[in-house]
Amino acid sequence: MNGHLSLIQLVVQASVPVQIVIGLLMLASLNSWAIIFRKRLLLGRAQRDAEQFENNFWSGGDLAQLYRAIESHGGATGMASIFEMGFREFARQRQLGSGSPDLMLEGARRAMRVAQLKEIDRLEHSLAALATVGSTSPYVGLFGTVWGIMSAFSGLGDVQQATLAAVAPGISEALVTTAIGLFAAIPAVVAFNRFADQVGRLEVRFDAFMEEFSTILQRNATRGIAAAPTVPAAAPAAANPQAVPGLMTAGVVPGAAPRTR
Repeated sequence: MNGHLSLIQLVVQASVPVQIVIGLLMLASLNSWAIIFRKRLLLGRAQRDAEQFENNFWSGGDLAQLYRAIESHGGATGMASIFEMGFREFARQRQLGSGSPDLMLEGARRAMRVAQLKEIDRLEHSLAALATVGSTSPYVGLFGTVWGIMSAFSGLGDVQQATLAAVAPGISEALVTTAIGLFAAIPAVVAFNRFADQVGRLEVRFDAFMEEFSTILQRNATRGIAAAPTVPAAAPAAANPQAVPGLMTAGVVPGAAPRTR
């Protein structure tokens, strides 16, 4: 308890510039912890959603029905949004009668790529703030330390005899800023590295799904198997959910064995 009170006294008795530095570091630490908790929940939910969607996708069911189920809920994120955008564009290309399987596949791949970029941007949001806190907090704390030490030694000019007892309080006040800077930086750096790794793994997972889904679309486009609901040009696919010229499944594709996960 005495040490805790002593730390508070050091902060209260510090010079104004040092107190400003301490205040900035505490605000940065609080902001980084808020980001850490939010990103932990967001990325955990993204991983669970990706796992659940892949289980549904590779269950061997009708993908047109899966598409309508996702669209009916609205606001799809993650792998589901990539699938939704690719399936919708493929359906639109079929309705327009582009004819070339390569053109239909390329349009679907572009739509999926856009959805993936938006999803990665959503997952990476605020990670730059953690990197900034982790890289700058030690230097801000060091600035407060240097300023405090300068003030402590500057005060020695008013005393007749310089002793350790005369400079110890000022140096202690100054070193507090270094400690607070490290307190703010270390969790931010650890969290940034962990979250960046998770986002990178999800991005690889999205890439793998896009390649697998593109293969399914290519098989259906090449063999003339209806793969998507008809989408009116001026309305979303959900406006005509029953107009399904055929069925397409991920688990059972003509000429391909079901995928084992």
